[in-house]
Amino acid sequence: MKGTNLGEFEELVLLTVAALLEEAYSVAICDELSAHTGRTVKLGVVHAVLNRLEEKGLLKSELGEATKARGGKRKRFYQLTAAGKAALVHAKSLRDQLWDRIPSLVWKKI
Repeated sequence: MKGTNLGEFEELVLLTVAALLEEAYSVAICDELSAHTGRTVKLGVVHAVLNRLEEKGLLKSELGEATKARGGKRKRFYQLTAAGKAALVHAKSLRDQLWDRIPSLVWKKI
C-alpha cells in the first residue's frame, strides 16, 4: 500500500464516501462536497483524488449496472476499505488530541 498520510481534501473525500454509503459515485461525491464545504469542487479533481485513494488502498470501487438514463454507461461506485476506515479514525483521533491540548483560556479570550 502506498503512503497513508491524508491531505485535507483526501480526508473530505473519504468522509463523503463513508457518508454516501452505496450511493458514493463521483458526481454524487462532488455534489455532496460542494454542498457541505461551500467550495466549488471540480469533477476532475474528485476523480484524481478517488484514483489516488484507491492506489493507497483506502478505497475500492466497482462498476454498477448500465442504465438507460446514462445512455448505457455504468457508474463507478466507491467504498471505504478497512485501511480507509482506519485512516479516518486515526485522522480524527489526531485532531481530537490536538484540540484537547488547547487550553480553555485561549477560547475564553476569543
